[in-house]
Amino acid sequence: MDLNERKNKILALFSDPAYVPMKEKELAVMMQVSPEDRPVLKQCLEELLADGAISVSKRGKYQLPTQRTLEGIFAASGHGYGFVSVEGEVGDFFISEKNTGTALHGDRVRIEPYEPVYRKYQKKMRQGGRSREAVVVDVIERATDIVVGTYDAARNHYGFVIPDSTRIDRDIFIPIEDSMGAVDGHKVVVKLTDYGDDRRSPQGRIVEILGHAGDPGIDVLSIMKAYGMETQFPENVKAQSERIPRELTKDDYKGRTDIRDLLMVTIDGEDTKDIDDAVSLEKSGDDYELGVHIADVTHYVTENSAIDKEALSRGTSCYPADRVIPMLPQVLSNGICSLNEQVDRLALSCFMTISPKGEIIDHRFETTVIRTAHRMTYTEVNAIITDHDEAMIDKYPDVSDMLLMMHEVALLLRSRRKNRGSIDFDMPETKMELDENGHPLSIHPYERNNATRLIEDFMLAANETVAEHFFWADIPFVYRIHENPDMDRIRKLSTFIRNFGYGIKMKGDEIHPMELQKLLAGIEDTPEESLISRLTLRSMQRAKYSPVCEGHFGLALKYYCHFTSPIRRYPDLQIHRIIKDYLRGSLDENRMEHYRKILPTVCSESSTRERIADDVEREVEKLKKAEYMQDHIGEVYEGVISGVTNWGIYVELPNTVEGLVHVSKMEGDYFTYNEDTYELVGQATGRRYALGTRIRVVCNMVDIATRSVDFILADDISALDNDIY
Repeated sequence: MDLNERKNKILALFSDPAYVPMKEKELAVMMQVSPEDRPVLKQCLEELLADGAISVSKRGKYQLPTQRTLEGIFAASGHGYGFVSVEGEVGDFFISEKNTGTALHGDRVRIEPYEPVYRKYQKKMRQGGRSREAVVVDVIERATDIVVGTYDAARNHYGFVIPDSTRIDRDIFIPIEDSMGAVDGHKVVVKLTDYGDDRRSPQGRIVEILGHAGDPGIDVLSIMKAYGMETQFPENVKAQSERIPRELTKDDYKGRTDIRDLLMVTIDGEDTKDIDDAVSLEKSGDDYELGVHIADVTHYVTENSAIDKEALSRGTSCYPADRVIPMLPQVLSNGICSLNEQVDRLALSCFMTISPKGEIIDHRFETTVIRTAHRMTYTEVNAIITDHDEAMIDKYPDVSDMLLMMHEVALLLRSRRKNRGSIDFDMPETKMELDENGHPLSIHPYERNNATRLIEDFMLAANETVAEHFFWADIPFVYRIHENPDMDRIRKLSTFIRNFGYGIKMKGDEIHPMELQKLLAGIEDTPEESLISRLTLRSMQRAKYSPVCEGHFGLALKYYCHFTSPIRRYPDLQIHRIIKDYLRGSLDENRMEHYRKILPTVCSESSTRERIADDVEREVEKLKKAEYMQDHIGEVYEGVISGVTNWGIYVELPNTVEGLVHVSKMEGDYFTYNEDTYELVGQATGRRYALGTRIRVVCNMVDIATRSVDFILADDISALDNDIY
């Protein structure tokens, strides 16, 4: 091994997150350097020091240079300390409470890594997967200057706002002149004017009073405001909306293909109001012609109009449990753009010719005028195509044969998708029934059926067809991409599933989606299905929008986009503009350059707003689940262990509610966490609590503020009533 190879080996060791700075003798032992090679080690260290590649402490310990700074995103724990994730770095940096500075959750910060004083503490951190520490030296960009919380009128001349977010562990000081007259218990929105320091609290002024904490709907409104989500449209958007016609005009029909005589239906949930897709199907010889007809929203929302700018800033519609926050004003989303039955509507249609083998062998796009025959629900369609319900067939005699043929085509498309390796995570969504005050009356899984899968199959086919066409047309476009999974997580998944007798094949640093599809098929209807499905999903990257076509791992597709929901997703709206320019022949070089310039921002903003909407929906769901379980304290449930940590086990109930059995409440033994097998093991009894195990629990406590549910283990399982949940 030459000198350069030896130096590279030293640098690789120092770069390992688990490396603890050592003296030269300790390094020699660690690297198994023979006595005769010690001078060579010394020479390598001296040369690396001279080059500035490494540094040495006053105590003679070698490490990477300590004065380097890195940039990353700060994640607050809610307990004072936090972590910073840095792109390209393995593992997060631990930030102790005294070293967080003024950083708040989500801020982009500059940090300086350092060596902890106590090696014993560092060893503990390393065992927990957090081997490095750092200090926040600067806040580069604030995630937000808005905080939502409850006002506490501490004194006549000032007050405090106690943040709703558990990740903000300091109250906000409010001078009386900035309180807007808020009183004790008001939910308020605060704009931060000073982020404070280690001696002073942050300071702000109240910009909006939402209402009293216990008022109906204020809980959900507070969550939305905390994420910067506006419920009302600006005045200029409202004014522009008022000028939009409620019905089609004569000019609207010009230059469009009239397919109002083509038999088509919409298929949605019972409570859906923004209906933006219709489907048709005809047989042509041995082939099928599938039509996916999408509301032509761009006819009414022109680029850079007030409505368009607001739609881009929202990015997507949001659906928290008790309301809808639409991307577009209702006059569009529920009115002229909604494909209501038996009325004329403008559409952008994608026609696909599908072979008996499920191959899409031809396609075309057209701007059209359509008229849907029926507004059908998933329940009704499923009754026809799955149950062959005579009463439902008699209710829809004109479309029943078409629906049955659609089911055949959907199965063909699904089979072809499965054969290429597409992964189907059939995780149950939550369905809630709320009273007029937003209080949950029931919570249960929202199950997919053949009708929901049919629409998914048709929309996927259209999205793939559109993406592939415009990729080969070499036109600036918005793609939906899903990058390859994190291989470290895949390796951990592979290690874990061996405990259940399963395996997945990997080739170097790659895995084919077919392997994960086989795994999910193999665990179907087994006790560990939910557990392994969840862990597999967690190993995946998050899908996002991009102007570069990089493929979709989960769907095993080279080309994919979002074309089918322009009422509720801005990328779809943007895609429709490009398609219509293409069909009109107006995509000259100036227009192409325009799209090249704006699409990176459109993709970035849309991906960000999508994440925010998902976070709001998830937080509201957690809140409503906590409210629901508050009415069921003391009741016994059977659930499945969905998570195991060193502080306890998480249990998911059949109604999708998840709660924690804290290790301190697990009596009769002292339990330790085995991270290799995801188990809590009793030291005296050997009793094991592993992922996927079915157990009985009692709802013990609910904390609405933290949206958490606490369980304890049920003692007498023989007396439990199986019907109480």
